[in-house]
Amino acid sequence: MRVLFAAVALLTATSFSHAAGNAITVYQDPNCGCCAGWVDHMRDAGFDVNAIKTGDMVSVKQKLGVPMALSSCHTAVVEGTGQIIEGHVPASAVNKLLADSSVKGVSAPGMPLNAPGMGELDGNLVSVDFAGKPFSKD
Repeated sequence: MRVLFAAVALLTATSFSHAAGNAITVYQDPNCGCCAGWVDHMRDAGFDVNAIKTGDMVSVKQKLGVPMALSSCHTAVVEGTGQIIEGHVPASAVNKLLADSSVKGVSAPGMPLNAPGMGELDGNLVSVDFAGKPFSKD
């Protein structure tokens, strides 16, 4: 009986840990359709996304420490780690971010046409870390 209880407890803890790692809150302009496309991309990739519409994205970015030179139309926070995702960063790059807790945030600056929510990934989208260095190519 103890073994069964321990197994159930471990499975439950693992499930909560996995869910916390995939929980993202995204702040987006209420009038932006491409942001909704990125949210769909992230949900399709297994992330639990809470979308919050706000007309004051500048304050959100400032509060979260997004470098203005790397800004885009929406900003997300990984709930479990506090890491930042700026713009149309693909889910594969977000998974890479989650694997490296030393990286504060990643960005797909501007509105790249070859990014989730904007268009099809073509293998040439470069996401950068918050120091502006290449982080992922998708």
